[in-house]
Amino acid sequence: MGSSSLKKESMKVPEPTLRRLPWYLSNVKLMKQKGEHFVSSTQISKDINVDASQIAKDLSYVRIAGRTRVGYDVDALIAVLEDFLGFTDMHKAVLFGVGSLGGALLRDSGLKHFGLEIVAAFDIKPELVGTHLNGIPIYHPDEFKQRREELGVNIGVLTVPIEIAQSITDTMVQGGIKAVWNFTPFRIRVPEDIVVQNTSLYAHLAVMFNRLNCNEPK
Repeated sequence: MGSSSLKKESMKVPEPTLRRLPWYLSNVKLMKQKGEHFVSSTQISKDINVDASQIAKDLSYVRIAGRTRVGYDVDALIAVLEDFLGFTDMHKAVLFGVGSLGGALLRDSGLKHFGLEIVAAFDIKPELVGTHLNGIPIYHPDEFKQRREELGVNIGVLTVPIEIAQSITDTMVQGGIKAVWNFTPFRIRVPEDIVVQNTSLYAHLAVMFNRLNCNEPK
């Protein structure tokens, strides 16, 4: 089965499954480093604390068959998962907001291992415009539409202050961006055909603090 057909299938996968598949991929890669050639859902289950039956069900979406009492071929499982998740294709992105978080993402060369390459950034700070960070050029937002067309980018990474999150999102969408990776705690509004992935560090902190408080003895 080719990459394009796998991607069509991935559109039907439940979001919780899509969130778990990268865990399996990372775990299987570790097993490969240890010299393992086959891995079972039971083995993966012991390492990441997900029920083995759930793992088997999740892996059924990627169309790979395991061998009875042996498991999945490690190399084949890694290849199929990377292809299915889109990590084998390089997706270009631009970033808006070169603050502490935005700067950290620009420095994170590891994103390329997961198929994302940030090729340009935008910020209004005069001291940043015209410079480079980790080899990535930083432009003024006024140049966005022209640069996006030149670079052929359809993904935007949003790491701006919340008070301008919506206006910058509007700018990105009007300029041709089709998917937004939103790191702000602001729930941006976009047309129905635009993909949004919200990754709010602050929201996750709130969940962690709440669970920590609930677990502490009274």
